[in-house]
Amino acid sequence: MAASEEHDSPTEASQPVVEEEETKTFKDLGVTDVLCEACDQLGWTKPTKIQIEAIPLALQGRDIIGLAETGSGKTGAFALPILNALLETPQRLFALVLTPTRELAFQISEQFEALGSSIGVQSAVIVGGIDSMSQSLALAKKPHIIIATPGRLIDHLENTKGFNLRALKYLVMDEADRILNMDFETEVDKILKVIPRDRKTFLFSATMTKKVQKLQRAALKNPVKCAVSSKYQTVEKLQQYYIFIPSKFKDTYLVYILNELAGNSFMIFCSTCNNTQRTALLLRNLGFTAIPLHGQMSQSKRLGSLNKFKAKARSILLATDVASRGLDIPHVDVVVNFDIPTHSKDYIHRVGRTARAGRSGKAITFVTQYDVELFQRIEHLIGKKLPVFPTQDDEVMMLTERVAEAQRFARMELREHGEKKKRSREDAGDNDDTEGAIGVRNKVAGGKMKKRKGR
Repeated sequence: MAASEEHDSPTEASQPVVEEEETKTFKDLGVTDVLCEACDQLGWTKPTKIQIEAIPLALQGRDIIGLAETGSGKTGAFALPILNALLETPQRLFALVLTPTRELAFQISEQFEALGSSIGVQSAVIVGGIDSMSQSLALAKKPHIIIATPGRLIDHLENTKGFNLRALKYLVMDEADRILNMDFETEVDKILKVIPRDRKTFLFSATMTKKVQKLQRAALKNPVKCAVSSKYQTVEKLQQYYIFIPSKFKDTYLVYILNELAGNSFMIFCSTCNNTQRTALLLRNLGFTAIPLHGQMSQSKRLGSLNKFKAKARSILLATDVASRGLDIPHVDVVVNFDIPTHSKDYIHRVGRTARAGRSGKAITFVTQYDVELFQRIEHLIGKKLPVFPTQDDEVMMLTERVAEAQRFARMELREHGEKKKRSREDAGDNDDTEGAIGVRNKVAGGKMKKRKGR
């Protein structure tokens, strides 16, 4: 690539003056009237910092690297310029947005549909876990915008007759660092080979890693860098705490915190699918409205969980890191790091699920005797020492018996579920929504437990 010298050093966008920021509207940024109205309807009264920086440059036709903390309005920063350009030169298969997770793809699609509803924009979501035949039919209709995870998109490029991206005008990589961390590198290289060189490219990421810099050199022409937060940081209105506890009492402390902060909605992050499912069953047995979201659930169940939580039908969402990036659920009040993240940067993304769009929120991280080093790394990364969340240890200990019993039922339920899965593979994932926990309660209530012991 002859032009690689200029690719190495993206020009910095000048930092916006704070006074100006107060008066800026989407119209001032150059967004057309129809789209300004759509922003009003969505309740976007004024543009966020990243939008103020990125939109005017994108409208001038520049390639952009957008670095901004999670929850800062990145989707709007690339969706508005793309729809603006689409209005000027209408064309099918106009833009491709690559994302690392399926849930994020659906969320971006919702934003495109909401912003573009008055101008008839059609989008298609192409992700794994969903029937590819229906996706092929959606692609045959040639939507304006495709939002995809890299693996499934390659699948369609190779196998779906008549589908190609030779006319593509815009490529967006959202959460670019995560796309590459999940080792989609070969897929991304393949996609870059089959789309036109003469296109606009936007790279958005909360963190700039070496892999993202490498990708930037390969994919962007003389890009402008819009960095709203250069050092890793969390939002100002986020209150962050930690609790230092012996690892065997983690469940008990979790129940204590859910009781103490009752009335809030919670996202609880666990490190494995199994622990997510176990903790969801445990909380269900104690009467909490908890619901899991993890990679071993079928796609329809994952979306079902997410929608129930968004609709406030459930107040506690237990998730693996599949939900730590980009998901915008406005009403999350408290994030609990039940298992501490092994990568410090994941901490930034997890706690970014709360205190979004100017609201306040709490984040509480559980630190056991095995997590001290990981926790120190997180404090070092965010550049501050976190305060201890106040707990009444004697009150916590009063819960131990009830929690121990619920743990026992949760383990039984998991074992039963595992056996069911072995017995019939086609029914796999049947209890993913942990409605099965009701089964355990019935057994306990109906005294059927004795039979089980004698079995």
